[in-house]
Amino acid sequence: MRSKLETAAQGWFTHPFLVPREFRAWLADQGSLTYRLRQRCGTFSVRPVRAGFLRPNRDESAILQLRADELAYVREVVLNCDGRAVVFAHSVVAADSLRGPWAAVARLGTRPLGEALFSDPCVERGNLQCRRIDMRHALARQAACAGIAMAGSLWARRSLFTLKERPLMVTEVFLPAVLAIGK
Repeated sequence: MRSKLETAAQGWFTHPFLVPREFRAWLADQGSLTYRLRQRCGTFSVRPVRAGFLRPNRDESAILQLRADELAYVREVVLNCDGRAVVFAHSVVAADSLRGPWAAVARLGTRPLGEALFSDPCVERGNLQCRRIDMRHALARQAACAGIAMAGSLWARRSLFTLKERPLMVTEVFLPAVLAIGK
């Protein structure tokens, strides 16, 4: 049986060998991206871009089993290392899950979501999916609105996190500056 994530793949793939070597370690790592960035940065910070009840991207609605016109809680942030933007992060959770297991997501502010996800042993992470995005993809346009320069295409990954059978989707768009971290 295919997972919800596989059913609505729409250009996303699960094979990290299709990703260029320089991005492979970033996109295939199953651990906490927040932890990995903090290990490689002098100063790590989260810059909130937008958060609130919005219409998810079409493939996200399908995966989260939301109606096409249903709003969800969407949070977008830019993760910075030493003052440089390295990741645009986009998370989506069904509105009714904010009254349940994911209630803390709406109160994160400048705190990274990764800390909450990886500190709770009850949270389960699904498979990672990757894809290249450009301005034709909604995530690229959302990143551009956050001040991210989109000169070409970027690599992104996404996965579902589940808590008490309620999914939260996290997508991370890796910016070129991430390749210079820790070198």
